[in-house]
Amino acid sequence: MKKIKREDKVLVLSGNYKGTEGIIEKIFWKKKRVIIRGVNIIKKHVKPTPKKPKGGIIEKEAPIHISNLKKIK
Repeated sequence: MKKIKREDKVLVLSGNYKGTEGIIEKIFWKKKRVIIRGVNIIKKHVKPTPKKPKGGIIEKEAPIHISNLKKIK
């Protein structure tokens, strides 16, 4: 397994965001995936809740597999 941790700067090697650099926010070790700040943005439809009475569409980062990343110094 790669030696990565939070706040490391990484380069995306494959996928729609190929060549994009970002900083790791969260790591899911069991699934071998990470969330990178500002990379792999998806739109999620949210139902109305007490916190968000209108609901709507939000944008958030989706996880990327560790094998698609390269650590940058």
